[in-house]
Amino acid sequence: MDIDSVIQPLQRFGVHLGLDRILNLLANLGNPHHQVSVIHVAGTNGKGSVCAYLSSVLTEAGYRTGRYTSPHLVDWTERICLNEQPISSEELSQLFQQVQAAIRPEDESATQFEVITAAAWLYFAQQQVDVAVVEVGLGGRLDATNVCLEPLVTIITSISREHWQQLGPTVADIAREKAGILKPGCPVVVGALPPDAQKVVRSRALELQCPIFTPQPARQIATGWAEYQNIQNSNLIKYPLPLAGQIQLANSALALAALEILQQQGWQISEKAIAQGMAKTKWPGRMQWTTWKNHKLLLDGAHNTAAAQVLRQYVDSLDAVNHEPINWVMGMFSDKDHADIFTALLRPGDRLFLVPIPIESWPGRTSADLDYLANLADSLCPKLSDRQIHPDLFTALETATSTTDDLIVLCGSLYLVGDFLQKGNRE
Repeated sequence: MDIDSVIQPLQRFGVHLGLDRILNLLANLGNPHHQVSVIHVAGTNGKGSVCAYLSSVLTEAGYRTGRYTSPHLVDWTERICLNEQPISSEELSQLFQQVQAAIRPEDESATQFEVITAAAWLYFAQQQVDVAVVEVGLGGRLDATNVCLEPLVTIITSISREHWQQLGPTVADIAREKAGILKPGCPVVVGALPPDAQKVVRSRALELQCPIFTPQPARQIATGWAEYQNIQNSNLIKYPLPLAGQIQLANSALALAALEILQQQGWQISEKAIAQGMAKTKWPGRMQWTTWKNHKLLLDGAHNTAAAQVLRQYVDSLDAVNHEPINWVMGMFSDKDHADIFTALLRPGDRLFLVPIPIESWPGRTSADLDYLANLADSLCPKLSDRQIHPDLFTALETATSTTDDLIVLCGSLYLVGDFLQKGNRE
């Protein structure tokens, strides 16, 4: 069975937050989520890389480790992994068949995300994983992943204003939704949050009597190496840090704090497993260097304001750039904060190549109008050295790579990055 033929028709149900459908579906499947020990990770940015660190280290420590993340970049199988290996297409198709068979005619139609989330829980139960690292899809409180009653630890990586259309207009509203993953008495690791968000999360943790841990970011001690100070005993742990960007000092510290909590719970995770697991961590499409037609490219989703600020900070830190103009190849969905993203990224002298996001696989979502984006960029950064509109990503890349040797950054959407990773080697 072709995976797309099963999963794509469900896209028409869109984002439909709520737990009734997923709980009903899981009950029909025998409640597989009750058989799985879970680390539950929410946040605006950073949750994917935190999940990647955790699953890599736990696999290295010898545990049978599941990982569930979204979205995927190239293939649906990326979302469900066992010991760092994506599920096979055949296994995923079989799971979808099982999930589809469990949806009764009288039941309300499940969304696409609910079907694949149910498939993940079923797979982890069937595979008898020791632990599953589960990333929240959207928000937290009403997200389809929020069905675990006693997570080993929950993590809230960061909170900024994204998906406000579904989660509420203010950072405090969004924090309230993300704090919905906290469970009574279960420890929570919290990253650096805006004051309003911090207040909401701490209040909820206090109400539920959740031990709360707020680790300091790790310290860079050499190129590609960091040092984390244990919360409990102040021991220093040195480890390789393969993912790029200053933000990974904070993200890796959140993962290590969660691992420290697991160690206190009796999980056997040695410093050697931590060092080797961190070294092997991969998280494609985020600050990822690659080449296209012999030209170096930097890929990053940067699909919201906070992520765009982190990307610009990383680009500015590169010795090779040395304040030279940056060539931005960008596409964005229509529901993003375009002005704030442009303000974070664009500087006088930069060049901007605007492209549509190929949305044939994502009905219900629209690519931002390119004329609107062009006018907005002109008004926000009138001293761009060039600003062009292109009909597709690869036409823009052809133009950019043929006219400059300066850094080219492809960003604005993980779906655009995924399209490049899927098709780029065929161009």
